[in-house]
Amino acid sequence: MSLPRPLHAVTAAAVVLAVALGPAQSASAAPAQDLPSADQLKSALLTVADVGPGFTEVPATQSPGPEENPTPVSGCDALSALINMHATQPSPANPRAETEFDGPDGNPMVTEALAAEAPDQLAADFNTAADAFRTCHTITFNAGIEDTVTFTVTPVTLGDRQDAPAVRLDGTLDGVPLNAFLGVERFGTVAMAFGYFQREGSDPQAASMQYRTAVAKVERTLGTTAGSTTPPTAVATPGTRV
Repeated sequence: MSLPRPLHAVTAAAVVLAVALGPAQSASAAPAQDLPSADQLKSALLTVADVGPGFTEVPATQSPGPEENPTPVSGCDALSALINMHATQPSPANPRAETEFDGPDGNPMVTEALAAEAPDQLAADFNTAADAFRTCHTITFNAGIEDTVTFTVTPVTLGDRQDAPAVRLDGTLDGVPLNAFLGVERFGTVAMAFGYFQREGSDPQAASMQYRTAVAKVERTLGTTAGSTTPPTAVATPGTRV
């Protein structure tokens, strides 16, 4: 049994969050060479070895794309606008990388996306995301007329940093419980969007463990700390997996 399409819409939304954090560079943006490259960001992403046995990496061409539904989210205006931003904004010039992992039969799923941009722009975009998480109470994901699910949204803490924006989403489809955890974090000039998705159960400990693993790997690979406003000091050799 594969995951229902609405939950695939949630996974796509989590990846879109990283894009929405920086849809356009400001006039004061730092030169691109001052930001980690896409290959360097890729080296900081989770791998199968990081998420554990039973998971497989989903090829990028098979990942659910938000372009399949130009307005996948409604309700909660702030968060909907953030996630739907890809429909009206061009792709950012800033470096980015993303990955997705499926558990057995697609359950659970883990997604992670990293995007780099100038510190002032990232700070503004990160605050927008944090405000959206704080003000959202319900949100609807549309994956077809018969596959529309409304989730309740609850602020949570996924990792060690209390100020890192994160939410828990709970909904049902045909009586089947659907659950997701979304979180965003910043590492100097890099923003991370993380998602953990489950059906027929809720395991916040597993979600937190995967989130903490993702944060630790970014910190180790890019030489920075979660919540830092200082640009990374040590980036991995492009293409290197840590």
